[in-house]
Amino acid sequence: SAVLIIWLISVMELQISTEQKWEEVSGYDENLNTIRTYQVCNVFEPSQNNWLLTTFIDRRGAQRIYVEIRFTVRDCSSIPNVPGSCKETFNLYYYETDAVIATKGTAFWMEAPYLKVDTIAADESFSQVDFGGRLMKVNSEVRSFGPLSKNGFYLAFQDYGACMSLLSVRVFYKKCPSVVQNFAIFPETMTGAESTSLVIARGMCIANSEEVDVPIKLYCNGDGEWMVPIGSCTCKAGFEPDNGNVCRACPPGTFKSSQGPGLCLQCPPNSRSTSEAATICVCRNGYYRGDADQPDQPCTSVPSSPRNVISFVNETSVILEWHSPRETGGRNDVVYNIVCRKCRADRRSCSHCDENVDFVPRQLALTDTRVFISNLVAHTLYSFEIQAVNGVSNKSPYPAQHVTIDITTNQAAPSIVPIMHQISSTMNSFTLSWPQPEQPNGIILDYELRYYEKINSTVLRSQTNTARVEGLRSGTVYVVQVRARTVAGFGKFSSKMCFQTLTDGKTRTLVVLELSLRADMSNCPSPLGCPTHFSGSPGMKIYIDPFTYEDPNEAVREFAKEIDVSTVKIEEVIGAGEFGEVYKGRLKLPGKREIYVAIKTLKAGYVDQQRRDFLSEASIMGQFDHPNIIRLEGVVTKSRPVMIVTEFMENGALDSFLRQNDGQFTVIQLVGMMRGIAAGMKYLSEMNYVHRDLAARNILVNSNLVCKVSDFGLSRYLQEDTSDPSYTSSLGGKIPVRWTAPEAIAYRKFTSASDVWSYGIVMWEVMSFGERPYWDMSNQDVINAIEQDYRLPPPMDCPSALHQLMLDCWQKDRNVRPRFTDIVSTLDKMIRNPTSLKAIANIPAVTGLDWWLR
Repeated sequence: SAVLIIWLISVMELQISTEQKWEEVSGYDENLNTIRTYQVCNVFEPSQNNWLLTTFIDRRGAQRIYVEIRFTVRDCSSIPNVPGSCKETFNLYYYETDAVIATKGTAFWMEAPYLKVDTIAADESFSQVDFGGRLMKVNSEVRSFGPLSKNGFYLAFQDYGACMSLLSVRVFYKKCPSVVQNFAIFPETMTGAESTSLVIARGMCIANSEEVDVPIKLYCNGDGEWMVPIGSCTCKAGFEPDNGNVCRACPPGTFKSSQGPGLCLQCPPNSRSTSEAATICVCRNGYYRGDADQPDQPCTSVPSSPRNVISFVNETSVILEWHSPRETGGRNDVVYNIVCRKCRADRRSCSHCDENVDFVPRQLALTDTRVFISNLVAHTLYSFEIQAVNGVSNKSPYPAQHVTIDITTNQAAPSIVPIMHQISSTMNSFTLSWPQPEQPNGIILDYELRYYEKINSTVLRSQTNTARVEGLRSGTVYVVQVRARTVAGFGKFSSKMCFQTLTDGKTRTLVVLELSLRADMSNCPSPLGCPTHFSGSPGMKIYIDPFTYEDPNEAVREFAKEIDVSTVKIEEVIGAGEFGEVYKGRLKLPGKREIYVAIKTLKAGYVDQQRRDFLSEASIMGQFDHPNIIRLEGVVTKSRPVMIVTEFMENGALDSFLRQNDGQFTVIQLVGMMRGIAAGMKYLSEMNYVHRDLAARNILVNSNLVCKVSDFGLSRYLQEDTSDPSYTSSLGGKIPVRWTAPEAIAYRKFTSASDVWSYGIVMWEVMSFGERPYWDMSNQDVINAIEQDYRLPPPMDCPSALHQLMLDCWQKDRNVRPRFTDIVSTLDKMIRNPTSLKAIANIPAVTGLDWWLR
């Protein structure tokens, strides 16, 4: 569109040159209306140069100006006797300036550097006849000029010999008007400096709309017209277009989930919107929208429980089948989960099934209404919960609808009897005991014992897990096997185990030296060689020395699980042991979650004896199962390096852990740690295992401050070249003097009572937060002091009750020292009655050995 700057002649006076060749006169327009005009007609005088100048015109920011001129011109041929200098054209000029510099009376037009716009010629001219008949032939011409950059300009009209009249001069510029297009408002925009210019205008999205992709813009051309739209705005989510220029809010009961030209939709079934501009309809109570559901889909509910479940049971497996739920919740993605629980026969308690139970095709997200479950234990009550779930079950605050079925697996042949123990022996008989099979698979009816001296075997039946075998020859080793029987039949025979009757004059005791066990092995004839076992009471699991096996690999196979090396991932070195480096790593066994582990490795270049000694610790550790004993995960013996894999203890050794946290634990926390150590040692003593090296450095601590007994290697007692200053040579072996009972130092009498002495030293280490026992005294000074009945004083702030328990552990007569059972009981009483720990033991004020004289 055009914007008028000024109408000249009719609005503003023009300035005439000093010669007054232009005259302001009254005339007529083409409609014979009286108008004021500027005329000039000096055609009979040659060399005309008559100027007409406008006043200063403000350009108002326009870069290109348009001038519309309405004028008349006399036809030169209609003027009698006119000379050849008569013209029918005139010139249009402009001059750009920042200020008013031409005023009436100044000779400006001849001096200013005018720029010519054009020579204006008439399309039509009039003659004398036309004039006389008042027939006006008005011409209208439009010219433009630019670009302009100063505040304003002057226009000048030059006559050089024409007979003409200026009827009007209109000065204007062009612009593109403000417009709403594609849901965007574009402001009024002036055209560019050239007629071909395109001026970019950025649009602003209308209320409740937003840009799509590229920024929205239009181009304003030289004629003041919008063209070439780029980009667009669109109504936001929750708003719909109305008449193309407004985005209207969705009314209640409707929604629009995304931006775009779409209209608001009615809420889908089981949902509603209660306010305007809803982007989604909220599900009604009891209905939900799944993670993958679209906003325009109905809200759905959870399925009802499966129906009509039936089972097909045998000894170790079951097939479950059921009908689909009566109500699917309005969805077609119903699947089933199976929850398996193993229960006591009296149904009082149930626990989750073992990890080795298999589900085919799978346990979770079953699409079929059938599942096969195997690896169950025979003659065992199971409870199976079949859950029906769909895509919104995870949105519901309630448990999945389910049906439960209880089944009892059939009886099966029992598993193998794991071990036998000799309770007593005479010259012509021995009494054996064994634990029930790990998987009885039913009610054990009886046991069958098979024994033989060389080839011919004899069978003995026993109703209990104890049998006395009589009629044997004295001083003879017998090979014995046992198996259990249920209504389903016999299980497999146990592995071969050797037991020996007494000879004349030989007394059978339950305290047997390791060397005598190894000697017993020579009496077991090849190829029927087998380890000899001893026990203190029926049904009690007793530690078996791996060195009694003729083939040490047999002990490893019996007590340690072989791990596939591909399941072990070594990460970083955390220490060095006697046989090689110790690493932190990860273990991921099939069907189990990944756990952190400690990995001991056997360094390259080992000899067979070193391998035997290295793996003996695994053979020992694998026999223990207690929360305060370090747990063996397994061994790697079929690849290099050979590894022992144990649970990982985050806080490391107890002595260094205490030193790092000096004073950070309460007395009750410290007593709790000591109680855990005592419980582990109680378990070991009941298995007739003597540790021999109980010290805080051999106690490991996990992230929950649980203390566990570790370090079950025996080789250090057989080696002379150890550089550990904690161990001192004594009677052909290495002894940790500061922790060892005096009878063990002097006579190698290692018993559970000597472990109790060591436990008293560990108590002192705990209460002193990891101080070195006997400080910087030499080992010989320690031995001498103990022989003179000197004992360690109480650590700082140590309760007197705890120090008294230490002194009890340090009794010279090993027979009067408390047992670990007594120690655990005493510590439990202290934990239950913390007030007993308030009395602090007094420390004598003198120094030297008299300071801790007992």
